[in-house]
Amino acid sequence: MLLIIIRTLILYIAVVMVMRIMGKREIGQLQPFELVVALMIADLAAIPMQDTGIPLLSGIIPIIILMVAQVGLSYVSMKSLQARDIICGRPSVVIDNGKLVESELKYLRYNVNDLLEQLRAKNFPNIADVEFAILETNGQLSVIPKSQKRALQPEDLKIETEYEGLPLTLIVDGQLNEQNLHKANLNKEWLIAELGKFGINDVKKVFFASLDTAGNLFYQLKNVPGGGRV
Repeated sequence: MLLIIIRTLILYIAVVMVMRIMGKREIGQLQPFELVVALMIADLAAIPMQDTGIPLLSGIIPIIILMVAQVGLSYVSMKSLQARDIICGRPSVVIDNGKLVESELKYLRYNVNDLLEQLRAKNFPNIADVEFAILETNGQLSVIPKSQKRALQPEDLKIETEYEGLPLTLIVDGQLNEQNLHKANLNKEWLIAELGKFGINDVKKVFFASLDTAGNLFYQLKNVPGGGRV
């Protein structure tokens, strides 16, 4: 009995340390590959915990290998947009301007009834009140209501509102998103010229930059608090 207790404590400490190293995430925030790793680690720890005939190292070594693999994938996905798309996937817009995006729902095999249930859980029983609904890469649904249906409702005050779209992410961690630039009918030369007005001559120095629908460019340099707006 004492042996089982000791082995259990050792495996428990090992798993806790591994999970801490892999990062702080709630279950609902885990990416698919992170969830798979977490489940595999739990299974690997349970086997030597239940069977004292199996050496502890037979459980600990695979757990460490999985940890290294997960940390490596996380680092690659953090540094490479292409790798991030392959490993984590991309957010999917399932409602656009109050209309269901049928092609995206079919591609995701996402049931309309499930979508309606998620919307009701977020206090949006009417699809027409939703500007955008985005299925994130971790499976959570983000809902952006129409401007008239937000907490402070301008329509109650007879205030007209303008259309608000989604800001386009142009730079993440020094990497340029040329696809979003193309969507905005802009190019790399334009972005470099705009950043150059503020003494920024290298895109790699920019930690984050985005463009809103009004044409305002927000940027933040690496290791520099605060940001700027063109």
